[in-house]
Amino acid sequence: MRITPCQAALAAAITLNLLLLLCSRLLLRGASPACRPARRGGPAAVPEGVPGVTVILRDFEDSPEHDVAATARSFSSLPGVPVLVAAEVSPYPPVPLPAGVTVLSLRPEPHRPPPRPELAVRTRHVALVPDGARAVPGLLRRMRDALEATSDATTKMVAAAVGQRRPRCLTLEVDIKAWTARYGHADHQSDHQSDQRGDQQGDQRGDHRGDQQGDRCGALDGAPAVLLLRTRDLFSLPFPLTRPVVTSLSLQAAVRGWRLLLLPAAFPLAPRPPPSPHAQWKAQASLEQRRRALLEQLGVKLEVLPDGSRRWHGCAKDTPRCFGTVHAQTPQYLLAGRWTPPCCLRALRATARHVLAQLEAAGVRHWLEGGSLLGAVRLGDIIPWDYDVDVGLYREDVPKCRWLAAVAATGRPVEDPQGFVWEKAAEGEFYRVHFSRANRLHVDLWPFYARPGDAVMTKETWLGHRQDVEFPERFLVPLGTVAFVGVEAKAPNDPRAFLELKFGPGAIESPEYPNPQVRRLAQDV
Repeated sequence: MRITPCQAALAAAITLNLLLLLCSRLLLRGASPACRPARRGGPAAVPEGVPGVTVILRDFEDSPEHDVAATARSFSSLPGVPVLVAAEVSPYPPVPLPAGVTVLSLRPEPHRPPPRPELAVRTRHVALVPDGARAVPGLLRRMRDALEATSDATTKMVAAAVGQRRPRCLTLEVDIKAWTARYGHADHQSDHQSDQRGDQQGDQRGDHRGDQQGDRCGALDGAPAVLLLRTRDLFSLPFPLTRPVVTSLSLQAAVRGWRLLLLPAAFPLAPRPPPSPHAQWKAQASLEQRRRALLEQLGVKLEVLPDGSRRWHGCAKDTPRCFGTVHAQTPQYLLAGRWTPPCCLRALRATARHVLAQLEAAGVRHWLEGGSLLGAVRLGDIIPWDYDVDVGLYREDVPKCRWLAAVAATGRPVEDPQGFVWEKAAEGEFYRVHFSRANRLHVDLWPFYARPGDAVMTKETWLGHRQDVEFPERFLVPLGTVAFVGVEAKAPNDPRAFLELKFGPGAIESPEYPNPQVRRLAQDV
């Protein structure tokens, strides 16, 4: 029977309507993102990807000693496993990559579109594999199955060791406000019990829940490992392919409350000749450089290690301070919802202790002022969001301190034997002591004098801060003491009355940022 054009058009219209009806029913059931139309004014929904695992090689040395070609060859031999080599630029000297292995360039180039690595991964899962690992048939699948079988919604990654040394499982807490990452030794008793119960239930049902038995961790200790996670989770992170990969993903995961499951299985590590001392030094230096760049990128200034020791990043004598000029009494980090970097507080404490000791030794009458006294009374320390230390002193005692006397006589900065720099402030008639020539964290020294006739303490320079008010000399006769930055510091004899005169009633019990009109403490607590 011959079909007329009119009949063909009618059949096509009926078919199209049936497809639209099917998609609408699937959408009501929450299925098939492929049927989902793009929202107006927003991006189109991204499909989950096809089943399978894409391998990304990212952690390798930018030198001829890497093993990228052999590692790529090993994993590309697995059926249906795409392999990508991710690097800022193509490995050089050129390496003979196996057919089908793609180099994923991560560095923006002026003559090319911006890198979009997430578009190169079409599978639902992705595995980040370190240099030198060798594939094991079925292990990537078991890692994927373990991730999908876990009942713990916070477990977003699965790890397997590379080589004979199993990574140690650590806890990890990242405090963004305090710029701090805290590591600890994980206690796995509850995790093992949970896994054992899961194994027993899995045996009764005949499924493969036993594949997920392992340790739940916040981070690993740095031993090489393969990490597997859902592609959508990896590329939801702000720095998905930053090296070193395990450290980078662990820190970003901890911010989101994610954990990883460390399986007992392992990938082989290719035997390689021992590196020369120079190559070993070069690799270690490169790793440290990448770690420093990563922590700078993530805004981590302090790592507290499992043994309690501390690793600082920033605020050395030879580095600039972590923030720029402060405007409106509000440092830039407050606007970002963060408090003073801990390395800056550490340098401020050291500067304050040094200055207080020098003034005490010289017989200069001095006392904590303003927000520094407020922090001492509240905490015995610097207020967590403060950016300097304020100390008042008697103007007539300035010549007693040789460093202040030298500055007053010459008008030029003076560096003392400990590397602290004493100078006259450019803003007015007061002095500053900087942590170093490069690092301008400082203590401000305010010369006060008794106004003739009424015993009221005043000074020459007023910056319009809330605490900038005159006060009766009786607060200083005699001076008292208060605990501050680990020492006993001189202070007014009635700190509460002194602070309430300066800041208003309830100042001690009601903390607030220096300029609430710009940002209030309630926004960050």
